[in-house]
Amino acid sequence: MALEQYQRAVANGVRFAWLTFDEGYGGKGPFLRALKELNQSYVAEVPVNFCVWTRRPAVLYQASARDRHHGHRRHYPRLKVKNNPKVEVQNVLAYSPRMRKIPWETYHVKDGTKGPMVWQAKRLLVYLPDERGLPTRPYHLLVARHVLDPSEVKYFISNAPESTSVATLLRVAFTRWIIERAFEDSKTELGMDHFEVRKFGSIQRHLILSCLSHVFLSEFCLEHRGEKPGFDGLPGPGGHGDAGAAVGAGWTLFAEVCRADRYAVEANATAQRQGSPLPPPPNDCSFTCHRHHLGRSNQVSLEALVAL
Repeated sequence: MALEQYQRAVANGVRFAWLTFDEGYGGKGPFLRALKELNQSYVAEVPVNFCVWTRRPAVLYQASARDRHHGHRRHYPRLKVKNNPKVEVQNVLAYSPRMRKIPWETYHVKDGTKGPMVWQAKRLLVYLPDERGLPTRPYHLLVARHVLDPSEVKYFISNAPESTSVATLLRVAFTRWIIERAFEDSKTELGMDHFEVRKFGSIQRHLILSCLSHVFLSEFCLEHRGEKPGFDGLPGPGGHGDAGAAVGAGWTLFAEVCRADRYAVEANATAQRQGSPLPPPPNDCSFTCHRHHLGRSNQVSLEALVAL
């Protein structure tokens, strides 16, 4: 269904710089391979048992002299019998020497109503199996953990070019929060979940009217609320620095929620799921206790267009 929606949008002239989605979609190999065939860049959250190769396995492209002598009939290309096995991403983080050598980088994701959201992330190039079980080109395995609760860990796979920065991948991955917040507000404030109709067409019209109401209220708020001053050295709602530019004591991946929502609307972002819970913002008191131990963090511009 998601692929049908995507292909219909593309046929109507819509183009997406990125797609991002939760592990319900990211754990489906055929779905990821279909997006690869469509040349669509994505950052997909994957379950902890998603399997990858940390090193490219060896592939045989023709039969050896021994196989030909014994008359073995095998399909080629194929993996060598003695090869490194695929590993679950949770075990890559825990046991892979290559991953453990990579240092965590700290990112100030955004400022929520209850305090800053700060995550640490690192990335390793890995290989996925294609439809024949053979290794693909390198993919990004992005691992992110919550600074105040290191047990909260998220895993992402991306087919972006190898030169893509960790900050950009994390920016795309966490943009899903904006759409989830928009649907939460639409349900609680605008009655999107009041489906008092029986036909699918009526439900569609109800959803469209709720979304249009949300857009109108967001634009009205932005136009009439006035400019709010920046705080803690962070960029105000009217602008942001370039990627890598220092902004006060900490750098941020997101500007204010309203400004980020506006970018998401302009990017023709559409949610694939309505019921995803919002990521809980950290407690500001605890953050104050840990703030001086975060080290240097990084910032990403808000120019990437993201569709869900």
